[in-house]
Amino acid sequence: GRENEYLADRLVDESISFIKREAGNPFFLYLSHYSVHTPIQGKPELAARYVDKAVADGQDNPTYAAMVQSVDEGVGRIIDTLDELGLAENTVLIFYSDNGGFGPATSMVPLRGSKGMLYEGGIRVPLIVRWPGHVEPGSVTSNPVIGTDFYTTLAEIAGAELASDHILDGSSFVSVLTGTGEVEPRDLIWHFPAYLEADRSVSDPWRTTPASALRRGKFKLIYFFEDGHSELYDLTEDVSESNDLSLKMPEVTAELQAGLMAWWKETQAFVPSEPNPSY
Repeated sequence: GRENEYLADRLVDESISFIKREAGNPFFLYLSHYSVHTPIQGKPELAARYVDKAVADGQDNPTYAAMVQSVDEGVGRIIDTLDELGLAENTVLIFYSDNGGFGPATSMVPLRGSKGMLYEGGIRVPLIVRWPGHVEPGSVTSNPVIGTDFYTTLAEIAGAELASDHILDGSSFVSVLTGTGEVEPRDLIWHFPAYLEADRSVSDPWRTTPASALRRGKFKLIYFFEDGHSELYDLTEDVSESNDLSLKMPEVTAELQAGLMAWWKETQAFVPSEPNPSY
């Protein structure tokens, strides 16, 4: 690339070249932006626009804001390309993040926590879908989905047949996109049986100690492997996860914890069995 070329722009340039090259064929483009990620490096001219726009609750990093803008502009360029080539009506565009924001540079308020945590600030992320003729513009749903749902969703959209003996971890949410139904109730599970070092936004040494989480309906349980304690939250009433209900609702806590343990066994997940003295 050329000197001082901005990575987000280059990734979009390459993506647009691919779209134009494959415009006459069915294609799948998976664009993983490096932004927004450390190192926090935005275009200086964009960062300058945000110097006087800082707001409360930690949204006060002009360089981070510039990185977000560059991604937004890139998404816009891809959408414009699809429109210009007459592909928009037959293309599904999905915008999705793999984790919450970076704590030292941005805020997830009112969500608790940030990237690397199993609190909502670490796992509740943007999901926006553009599918002309199928998704109603501006429509919003609160039906929760998870990353493993994309496989079955894309397979249904493409009309692909899946082998009957193929084990599926996710559920299609095409009916949610089209407004014709919801994903059937099921447990959503996150499993992180390891330590993740903290950044300066966290007072403790670790952002996450070995933990596993299960969401069932409005309730979410987080199980911590070090001492075996659990936290329980009602995400409908307490999206900030500030009111631990584990002691007030022991039956629900036990039920969700049993469901989590059953999933460990079913999937043969790695489960820490004893403390590591190095930590």
